[in-house]
Amino acid sequence: MTGSARGGTAPLRLGATAAGVVALAVCLLWRDPRAAGAYPPCPFNALTGGLLCPGCGTMRCLRALLGGGFAEALHDNALACLAIPFLAALSWDDLRVAAGGAGWRWPRRPLVGRIVLVATVAFWVLRNVPVAPFTFLAPLPVG
Repeated sequence: MTGSARGGTAPLRLGATAAGVVALAVCLLWRDPRAAGAYPPCPFNALTGGLLCPGCGTMRCLRALLGGGFAEALHDNALACLAIPFLAALSWDDLRVAAGGAGWRWPRRPLVGRIVLVATVAFWVLRNVPVAPFTFLAPLPVG
């Protein structure tokens, strides 16, 4: 498929991405994830009796970022804070390619996937260690 053939989907992709981002922001601003019962609990957390998954605190992190609270967001989910700029760049690159432009040269080697996997698992394990300094990786309690 040539770049010009893909270019027809770029406005649709851009619109869908923008609508999704706006909808998420509205939901997070409308219902504060810090309020008890605002959203369903994490299934992993509920099934394991309180252990945190890598995603625990992500909605609170996004809500804090929407309000400009970077330190609070970092405390809620440091991995999400680090991943958001990269996910945004990857999404922008995908939109550029869909519009027929040249994409960036991202490293797509298996090593990158392994590094992301190891970092995620390490974050998952370390945020459940109840000893300083690892307690900083656990989000603040809800409610």
